[in-house]
Amino acid sequence: MVKRVAVTGSSGLIGGALRRHLTDRGDSVLRVVRRAPQGPDEVQWDPSRGELDAAALSEVDAVVNLAGVGIGDKRWNAEHKREVERSRTDATGTVSQALVRVKEQTGRSIRLVNASAVGYYGHRGDEVLTEQSPPGQDFLAGVVTRWEEATQPAVDAGLSVAWARTGLVMSPDGGAFSPLLLLGKLGLGGPMGTGREWWPWITLVDEVAALTHLVDHDEVVGAVNLVAPSSARQKDIARELGRALHRPAVVPAPRFALRIVVGEFADSIIASQRLEPQALTASGFGFEHADLTSAVRWLVR
Repeated sequence: MVKRVAVTGSSGLIGGALRRHLTDRGDSVLRVVRRAPQGPDEVQWDPSRGELDAAALSEVDAVVNLAGVGIGDKRWNAEHKREVERSRTDATGTVSQALVRVKEQTGRSIRLVNASAVGYYGHRGDEVLTEQSPPGQDFLAGVVTRWEEATQPAVDAGLSVAWARTGLVMSPDGGAFSPLLLLGKLGLGGPMGTGREWWPWITLVDEVAALTHLVDHDEVVGAVNLVAPSSARQKDIARELGRALHRPAVVPAPRFALRIVVGEFADSIIASQRLEPQALTASGFGFEHADLTSAVRWLVR
C-alpha cells in the first residue's frame, strides 16, 4: 500500500537516506523544511516558534520527525547544550501539536515516529539494557527524556507514537563512524577509553529499514531501540575495522586525550551501553547487518 509520509530533518544523513528509500519503494514524501518551499512536495515550518500548518499534514499517513541540531557538531558549552535540547523539544512539540489539531479538525489519527537516542540510558557498564530499562543520570539522558516527553500531547490524544532510540549509525558518508573510518584508514583506529565499553551500533541500511518498519507498523508504540542485535565492545569494533581495512588498530585513545580534543562530549563517546532491540525484533523486523563482521565489511566497501 502506497503511503504519504512527512519527514522533518530530511536533509540530514538519516533523513536523506530515509526519503530516498521511501520514494524508491513508491511512497510519496512530504518534506517539512525551514526555508521557503520549492515545490508541492515541501511545506515550511518554524519549530522555534511552534509554527506548522496542520492542514499541510492532514492527508499524510505518518510523520517521521528527525529534526534537531547535531550533538557533536560543536564543542559542548552551555549555549550548545541548550540548543541541543531546545531544537529537539521544540520540533517534537510542534509536530505533536499539529497532529493533535489534525485529529481535532478531521478525525484522522496520523502515526508519529519520533527520533530519540540511546543516550537515554547513560553509561551503564555491562548491564543488559532493553526498552524497559530506566534512564541514566547524565546530560544526554535528561535531554532524551524531555525529548520523548514532548510527544505527550499526541499520546494523550490517542495517536500512535513510537520513539526511535537510535544507536551509533554506521555510514561511510557521515555520522558517528565517519571519523573512525578515517582514523582506521590511517592506522590510528585503536580502542577508545578502556576499549571494554559496549557500543550499540546499527548500519544506515538497517536504520532506514527500521524507521520504515515503524512507519508501517503503527501497533508498535513507545520506546524502540534501533540497534543491531549484537552489541560489541569498542575494542572489538576497532579490531574488526582494522582487519577490514588491513590496518593496525592497537593505538588507544584514552579518556583524558578525548577530553582534550572534544571536551565533555568525550564522556558520551565512550559511554558503555549494552542494548538489545527487543521491541524491534518482537515486531518481526529482520536486520540486513545483524553481526559486526558483515556490518564493517559493508561500511568499508
